[in-house]
Amino acid sequence: MRIAILTISDAGARGERTTDGSGDAIAAWVGERAHTIVERTMLADDVTAIAAQLAAWCDGDAADLVLTTGGTGLAPRDLTPEATRAVLEREAPGIAERIRSLSLTTFPRAALSRGLAGVRARTLIINLPGSTSGVRDGLAAIDQLRLGLILPAAGGVAAAAFACIMFEDGMAVTVLNAIDQGGLH
Repeated sequence: MRIAILTISDAGARGERTTDGSGDAIAAWVGERAHTIVERTMLADDVTAIAAQLAAWCDGDAADLVLTTGGTGLAPRDLTPEATRAVLEREAPGIAERIRSLSLTTFPRAALSRGLAGVRARTLIINLPGSTSGVRDGLAAIDQLRLGLILPAAGGVAAAAFACIMFEDGMAVTVLNAIDQGGLH
């Protein structure tokens, strides 16, 4: 899976931070799964710059998955969700809800995170917190979704598998569908 990492940090963008702990945690996670980092950059908390970078990566088909870190809290300069929402074509609220809910058990303030997830073109974007521990919790939450099997094999998110429960004559029936654009392997 091709992964782009976008770290949002005013201090980092100004060169006042010598390390990018949360971005490094994502990079380690990518390496442990034998995925490929195709892009990695750091930007200040600026809606226009963040949105432009996300759009460029998604519209240019640079990555299957873009992971952002930072800018998801309640501070006035935490603007990643606003920038992400501006570029998303479809939100995937269940992913962000899963990240928050699984993080709450060890870090109750995870409820304050405003991170989003969703799709632009064929790329899934997921906002993660800016702390290294928050990133690790978020990655653990999405690990079980097995995105590495679904996204590239399905030709991006446009062809991901989905399941639903339908009621037919009062009985619940589980239906698994796959949109085949080149085949799910």
